[in-house]
Amino acid sequence: MTKYIHERDDWPKFRWDQAVLAARLADVRHRQGRLIGRMEALGFALRAEASLASLTEDVLKSSDIEGEVLDRGVVRSSIARRLGMDIGGLTKIDRDVEGIVEMTLDATQGHAAPLTAERLFGWHAALFPTARRGMEKMTVAAWRDDGSGPMQVVSGPYGREKIHFEAPAAGRLEAEMAAFLAWFNERDDVDPVLRAAIAHFWFVTIHPFEDGNGRIARAIADMALARSERSPQRFYSMSAQIRVERKGYYDVLEATQKGGMDISAWIEWFLACLERAFAGAEVILASVLCKARFWEAHAGAALNERQRAILNRLLDGFVGKLTSSKYALLAKCSQDTALRDIDDMIAQGILAKDEGGGRSTSYSLVAAG
Repeated sequence: MTKYIHERDDWPKFRWDQAVLAARLADVRHRQGRLIGRMEALGFALRAEASLASLTEDVLKSSDIEGEVLDRGVVRSSIARRLGMDIGGLTKIDRDVEGIVEMTLDATQGHAAPLTAERLFGWHAALFPTARRGMEKMTVAAWRDDGSGPMQVVSGPYGREKIHFEAPAAGRLEAEMAAFLAWFNERDDVDPVLRAAIAHFWFVTIHPFEDGNGRIARAIADMALARSERSPQRFYSMSAQIRVERKGYYDVLEATQKGGMDISAWIEWFLACLERAFAGAEVILASVLCKARFWEAHAGAALNERQRAILNRLLDGFVGKLTSSKYALLAKCSQDTALRDIDDMIAQGILAKDEGGGRSTSYSLVAAG
């Protein structure tokens, strides 16, 4: 009895109910157009800031879905540096962050270029620069093999694992990926947003790499969405919304991978998730506008590079309370210098001391009037 979709005789001849999906797709396209129009009306500087914020969120959440927590400041700095944006950051370079940023930007900035096996191998190598997964050596920049058994998606404790999905055998990968890439790059009458949904599902079902398939599948979907907008700038994060709906994401993937060639349920879920991602863009836009108002209000403030860098960290969603110790660590300065900088910003009405005192003294931004 057939267990997985890729074992069916008609794989990969996907079908979907156009009548059922037409209204949803039309609504998504309408909201997508309105969002892009609003962002284009912002002006170059704010538009670039909104795109930076969206890309940062995308990288953070795509990794978080896989259980990998990255530093927001490092991610943001890495993206800004690659986009040629001066954000006055004082952050380190992290090779794990650099890899996923490189892949994300190649997918979105280079959305018009063909997707090839060599390009995917480059993305995979960027994700795993040490060719290791933890302490284990792994195959990088090549299709997986079945040396350690079939590729399975499992959960649960050792000895009581639940198998959610088993991918096609390694011997099929050359032909499977050739068919996928030929379809992804062709120009036909499939709507580019539908192509994003189908490509995500198709790639993650083939599961061609030893690890990193989820992140690469989401990058491929982002690439298709960038093609649908004919723009490298990103103003929403599909990965961030998938992270919010992670259980539903895995549930609908598993159900579709165990079903027939009609993948309407997956596409409908993808489109609904995308709509909710557009709503999430409102939060990003509000944050960008708030930051712009802050710097407008303090345009005449006398601030050094350290102070500006820390203020930007606070404005970009700094987690936790700012203390003099954290300031010194982030700005790479002494405790005394940190306190002088903080006292100066309090005097200028930029920071305020929070309630409490002593060793637990913390500081917050004064809202721009």
